[in-house]
Amino acid sequence: MLPRPDRRRVMRAALATSAVVALPSLAQSGYPNRPIRMICPWPAGGSTDAVMRSYCESASKILGQSIVIDNKPGAGGMLGANELVNARPDGYTLSQLPHGVFRIPHMQKVQFNTLQDFTWIICLTGYTFGLVVPADSPFKSIKDLVDYAKANPGKVTYGSTGVGTSPHLAVEEFAQRAGIQLNHVPFKGNAENMQAILGGHIMAASDATGWGPHVESGKLRLLATYGSKRTKRWPTVPTLDELGYKTVSDSPFGVCGPKGMDPAVVKTIHDAFRKTLDDPAVMATFEKYDQTVIYMDTPTYTKWARETFAAEKATIERLGLASKG
Repeated sequence: MLPRPDRRRVMRAALATSAVVALPSLAQSGYPNRPIRMICPWPAGGSTDAVMRSYCESASKILGQSIVIDNKPGAGGMLGANELVNARPDGYTLSQLPHGVFRIPHMQKVQFNTLQDFTWIICLTGYTFGLVVPADSPFKSIKDLVDYAKANPGKVTYGSTGVGTSPHLAVEEFAQRAGIQLNHVPFKGNAENMQAILGGHIMAASDATGWGPHVESGKLRLLATYGSKRTKRWPTVPTLDELGYKTVSDSPFGVCGPKGMDPAVVKTIHDAFRKTLDDPAVMATFEKYDQTVIYMDTPTYTKWARETFAAEKATIERLGLASKG
């Protein structure tokens, strides 16, 4: 006859089994144990790419695993969001989600739900945007551009990094407030935008500070920036806001992942990237591209995302760009 099982031993085994089931993804306890893929939804060589490479290199040292940048330019920066929707929520696929994820869904059909499909892990920084023209342009100031545009509706062409991006929407808001009509020419990213204006194919370019070296070399002229205050690097250049156009844009961003991520993994990623803000090399890259620290932890970033999605809906409707569908 087989011995009767010990009741306490059976209970201990049952409790141990239930504990294993209850723990979220025990396989994640060693995270990260292989390289992490970070999607940069902009071309290599642009300002966003440079900043992301800087903080990913710093975070990789903290995490003890390499973080590989995967450039996916196009579609106004939405390709990273599209990939996160189908990615495993294991912490090995992350992405920058640009400000367009709050706007473009109000303008056209997209493959994702901004408020349901992502984990907003940490916000790290934001852009300095500006409007530049060639050095030999007759536009010496925003007033010159506005005066010409009023006399020649639709004749002023300007490039941006894509439909629905911050460089596009900021200029559209400025144009509406100025009572002018401009001709928008979208590009895949900063590099193409700069090539177009340096080649004389467009009259102005709205972009992040990838134009900085060209302004400093004298090839381009900076007419205005879009922040709430003037930049330290170009203190004599006015903001659109101070010129009376009530347009402010800095587009905070950081690191995001798919929905359903293990909270412990989210915390590991958050803490690693938070420490990059203490890295002098990362701060030097921010300084180079005139980006400031805009830090938000996971709960704050998530709350900000919800509020921004609602605010951008109102902006898109005010500009007359909302989808009719």
